[in-house]
Amino acid sequence: MSPMKRPWLVYGLAFLGGMVLFLILVSFFLTLLFFLLGERDLKGPKIGVLEVKGVILESSEYLKAIEELREREDIKAIVVRIDSPGGSVGAVQEIFEELKVLRKSKPLIVSMGGVAASGGLYLALSGQKIFANPGTITGSIGVMIQIPNFEKLMEKVGISAEVIKSGPYKDTGSAFRGLTSEERKYLQEKVELLHNQFIKAISEERKIPLEKVKAFANGKIYTGEEALRLGLIDGLGNFYRAVDEAKRLSGIKKAVLIFYPRKKGYLERFFEEKIPLKDIRLYDPLNLRALYLYQP
Repeated sequence: MSPMKRPWLVYGLAFLGGMVLFLILVSFFLTLLFFLLGERDLKGPKIGVLEVKGVILESSEYLKAIEELREREDIKAIVVRIDSPGGSVGAVQEIFEELKVLRKSKPLIVSMGGVAASGGLYLALSGQKIFANPGTITGSIGVMIQIPNFEKLMEKVGISAEVIKSGPYKDTGSAFRGLTSEERKYLQEKVELLHNQFIKAISEERKIPLEKVKAFANGKIYTGEEALRLGLIDGLGNFYRAVDEAKRLSGIKKAVLIFYPRKKGYLERFFEEKIPLKDIRLYDPLNLRALYLYQP
């Protein structure tokens, strides 16, 4: 039977198509309306909550959020909620520096979640006050560079790689061969330099003598209770303890919590450009990373 002899099927499909299009348009306009108005219509002072979650490999999303938190006059204080094992050295340091700028204009309190280790701890140093739960995993003060070696695997499958380079260290970290003793020494020197930057940041921000920091900056993890004894945090308490401290420092009694980075609507997530898989890997042969990362 031809489609023309079944008009109800044609009309039914057209109706369903129209309904789907209508719902998409309604969702789009509601998302747009919320974006344009959003929390700004909520009356009273506000506290901005910057949520730092998961492994940190890129800084752009956090930097954009920090900029908006700084510019919004209705946001009177900031709580940085960290639940992260750290990540790329460059990304962590970039976010840290912007948080230090932000705290010059607004009170900034840090709340550690389940894990705020290595680069997560580095970010926490930006807080005027730092709170953690007794069982929070923090510490892991150190640096690592992970380099896979596929040389033996390539030999088994009969694949080799030739490199033409301008200097002896140009392809250091290649996954196609092992490190030479000179390269290992060279990378160890870089790791030590980055480690010393971490130690210096702890000493300066937490007002702990440099030699004392070096004694416990050996890669070990610490609980929240241990971190308090070491001077890495100011007190034990959950997220709402940090919110209360932010209210106290900003001189307000009640506040609406505004969370950043802004949650993306369904349509934004659907239509936005997808992140290439290579951008979420800890190792990329074309992008060697030094990591402030707790990786059990």
